[in-house]
Amino acid sequence: MSVNTDSSNARPLDAIAEARRQLEVCNACRYCEGFCSVFPAMTRQKAFADGDITHLANLCHNCRGCFYSCQYTPPHEFDLNIPAALGNARQESWSRFAFPSAFGKLFHERGVAVLAAVIVVTILAIWLVQSFPLGGGEGFYAFISHNVMISIFIPAFVFPFFAIAVGLRRYWRETGGKSVGVSHLIIAFKDAATLRNLDGGQGQGCNFEKTDRYSDTRRYAHQATMYGFLLCFAATTVATLMHYILDMPAPYSLLSLPKILGLTGGVLLCLGTAKLAYLKTKADATLGPSRVWGGEMAFILLLFFVSATGLVLYFVTGTTLVEWMLPLHLASVFTFFLLTPYSKMAHGFYRLAALVREAQLKR
Repeated sequence: MSVNTDSSNARPLDAIAEARRQLEVCNACRYCEGFCSVFPAMTRQKAFADGDITHLANLCHNCRGCFYSCQYTPPHEFDLNIPAALGNARQESWSRFAFPSAFGKLFHERGVAVLAAVIVVTILAIWLVQSFPLGGGEGFYAFISHNVMISIFIPAFVFPFFAIAVGLRRYWRETGGKSVGVSHLIIAFKDAATLRNLDGGQGQGCNFEKTDRYSDTRRYAHQATMYGFLLCFAATTVATLMHYILDMPAPYSLLSLPKILGLTGGVLLCLGTAKLAYLKTKADATLGPSRVWGGEMAFILLLFFVSATGLVLYFVTGTTLVEWMLPLHLASVFTFFLLTPYSKMAHGFYRLAALVREAQLKR
């Protein structure tokens, strides 16, 4: 008897069961054993517990090479679609581990609406704050005082990291994670830094946007996005240290370290997210969790908007346009960080945890 399930639209409650069904077929075939880390990891077990499925789903980078190499994809009665099956299980795990759980489920089902509502409300709130005489400083602080800005953004930074920590703890317990050694972290961070699993496991690239043709474009776009974000985060960190430890408050000159890091990171982030958005329109939506396609695209565009408005602010500093651009940029940054535990951004944390766990299991 064949089991014919549309894995691209599997309901969250069915996601793990469907992924288990498909992986059991793969484990019997093993044609894709030389592909990305998912397949060597899969062969360690004959049966898959829920935690095993969660681990394999978060280890998957959705390169899609397995789908285009598989002889059991539709219209075969086995109806295999491993990228979609693992994508649905992965999305289900993020929703289930999210803190608070109710908000994780809400964003999972209504991500675009939640994102739009938060950014609009934040823009209106910042414009309202600007209408009061709370500035008086230099640069951006002439429009919003340093203390007001800190009081708004500290909760937006602290709460997401706490929520992510809770989610990762839940993930670690479900997947059977043990005490982490330095060697595990080195292996995991090396894989994450090079995005090794986006090369299809054989160094030829992935099939994300070119079906049966290999390409490294998605890998390069991810690297530009990742390193662009890290450079922007480094710019903020350096500026904070300069302000509070070295008593060197903003604004900073164009050749200062915060500006150099921020400009470089902003350009990389713009280029990377723009390319990722384009590639997403070229890829087959049925080879991933298609029910959250809009939310994922909205997140990519939000990250692009964060970097683009930040770059615009650099160039309009000293003009009246700052009064209009500053709320747009701050609102997008606030929304990005506040929704990080529930948006596509969470995948970076869970995939890193999966790489650490995989390094443990290999030992």
